[in-house]
Amino acid sequence: MPKKILIVEDDESVLKLESILLSTKGYLVYGATTGVAALNDIAADHPDLIILDIMLPDLDGFEVCRRIKMNPVTRHIPIVLLSARNTSKDVSHGKQVGCDQYITKPFKSSKFMDAIKLLLEKDELHSKRQGMLHS
Repeated sequence: MPKKILIVEDDESVLKLESILLSTKGYLVYGATTGVAALNDIAADHPDLIILDIMLPDLDGFEVCRRIKMNPVTRHIPIVLLSARNTSKDVSHGKQVGCDQYITKPFKSSKFMDAIKLLLEKDELHSKRQGMLHS
């Protein structure tokens, strides 16, 4: 079964580019253009990974990330913050709110895809371990 990836990005052209990159690798990709829409999508259909822009029109990506990681039902979902904001303060804040990876725009597609693959593999390994502990 293909892994589901939610892309939260208010720039339609970036959303389309990321969607194409991921769908050509076999991922099931869907998008949201606001933080509130993303939180609703996550509650309705738990994705396997979230790619989250910081600068969104309603809730910023830091707040969306914080809410996801505070929720016991969704805290395990890996989050990639993908942003043009590239100061060490931004990266540090991203880590503080729980992101698993911080990638700055513009990005190299190979670095982007490697990060996604690594996080999904890590999450799958974690899920298998959890399953073994509970059996």
